[in-house]
Amino acid sequence: MTVLLREAIGDRLRHARTNQRRTLREVSRAARVSLGYLSEVERGRKEASSELLAAICEALDLPLSVLLSNVATDIGALESVELPEAAERAERGEVGAEGSGPRASVGSVEGGRLVPAVVGDSLADLRLQPALSHRMESSLRDAGAIFAA
Repeated sequence: MTVLLREAIGDRLRHARTNQRRTLREVSRAARVSLGYLSEVERGRKEASSELLAAICEALDLPLSVLLSNVATDIGALESVELPEAAERAERGEVGAEGSGPRASVGSVEGGRLVPAVVGDSLADLRLQPALSHRMESSLRDAGAIFAA
């Protein structure tokens, strides 16, 4: 499962904002950025410039270095997780459907987008979006049991 940098940054910004119980409107005003654009950044749809990230972080009273450190930790943890089937395919030299390398998946189910929980700063606080199918939820639960063993 590949996580885009803009998605990981957006998840962390939304996490910080919701932990402070602030609205998009409040933060967009404080950062002097449009509400729509801030929403797009939080949803990982827009790449935020360094100036925009600095303004949003200042509005959230969140040091930019802390945001980037948390994002790097999240991405590093996701990259280090190899599901058993993906590891087997990698050993056999098989590539994903797009030809871009081994896919991290459980059975035929691809991973989902991560969104932050209400509290905390570690990757353990991230949850999958509630729009997951029942099959994907059970596959992910099975994968979790494999790693817990």
